[in-house]
Amino acid sequence: MLMEHQIPPLLSDEVLIRVDVVSLSEEDLHLYEGKGRLLERIKHFPRVIGHEFSGHVVEVGEAVTRFAPGDPVSADSQIACLTCCPCARGKTHLCANPQVLGVDRDGCFADYIMIPQRNLWKNDPKVPAGIAAIQETIASAVHATLVEPVGGQQVLILGDRPECFLAASVARASGASHVFMVGVRPSHLEMGRRMGADRVFDATKISVMGSVLGDASSTGVDVVIEMSGNPGAIAAGLSLLRNGGRFSACGVSQEPVTLNLKDQIIHKGLRLYGVHGRKVFETWFQMAGLLNSGRINPTPLITHSFALSDFEKGFHLLSAGSEEGIDTMKVLIYLNAQLLKEVESQKTYQGVERRSRPDRRIATDRVAPSRLNS
Repeated sequence: MLMEHQIPPLLSDEVLIRVDVVSLSEEDLHLYEGKGRLLERIKHFPRVIGHEFSGHVVEVGEAVTRFAPGDPVSADSQIACLTCCPCARGKTHLCANPQVLGVDRDGCFADYIMIPQRNLWKNDPKVPAGIAAIQETIASAVHATLVEPVGGQQVLILGDRPECFLAASVARASGASHVFMVGVRPSHLEMGRRMGADRVFDATKISVMGSVLGDASSTGVDVVIEMSGNPGAIAAGLSLLRNGGRFSACGVSQEPVTLNLKDQIIHKGLRLYGVHGRKVFETWFQMAGLLNSGRINPTPLITHSFALSDFEKGFHLLSAGSEEGIDTMKVLIYLNAQLLKEVESQKTYQGVERRSRPDRRIATDRVAPSRLNS
């Protein structure tokens, strides 16, 4: 539902941001529909959802030193506690007690959002607001792909979601010798080819093992980036890796996954990485280098754009998966009406629209399942 809230007082280390564009994700859809693993984490309702955006700084707290009004910004959505063991070791992306935007604190589907300056990223003014709004998704793909270098290596990506296509672009831009992609939706796989995959394979129609090995080295691929979470895909990926290869696990499985540790990992000497979130801000700098240099171009993934008043259409499209033959990839909601007009007329946005401060928010008032019986 769409409702109005007062903007709370700004803390000393926080920045008030006027949101221009937000990007919808599957996690947002699940929260909007009142389901999913994140719903039980929400302690207070209604909760403003959304975690991926671009906007401009309006006001800064008295302790903020790195940002000023007018700065174009986005943010990493996982706010680390800075006190746990991973945080103390400099691994804030693995924080044991994170606050996630749109889940543990109000998110970005609102006219305004407040975020600690340590999580803010200053955008290159030349990057369009729509692209800036999906930078966290790009950075996640960068982290999964470049947890080790891929130069000169054969990379296999399992999955056919936007993150997978971005991983293909990152691998191609980072010097991979071959990029293969396996998925289950032919139209999506065509996007994979467009985004940088040399070969795409439809797992519903062919033998993935034989097809991939027929194109790759007979000993297997060097790198597998598993982004589907499908147990069968995980098993196939481990089998397709050469001895000594690297496996990046970032797809979240909804069911237990059984592994033969001895034969699938130990005896093959595989390097298995659990990839979570993004390194703040190491991964973002890698992403910015690829994006700002033009080595990757995520524009084809933005398939639909709507005004805030049509946000329900955006969620419907994300749920349906396609409309009139156009597959739904990334859906953007524009809170800045002028920006949307410029996008629709294919103009480049150069400024920021200033408005008064009615704080309209897309919030979930769903009750977590665990609370139904309380």
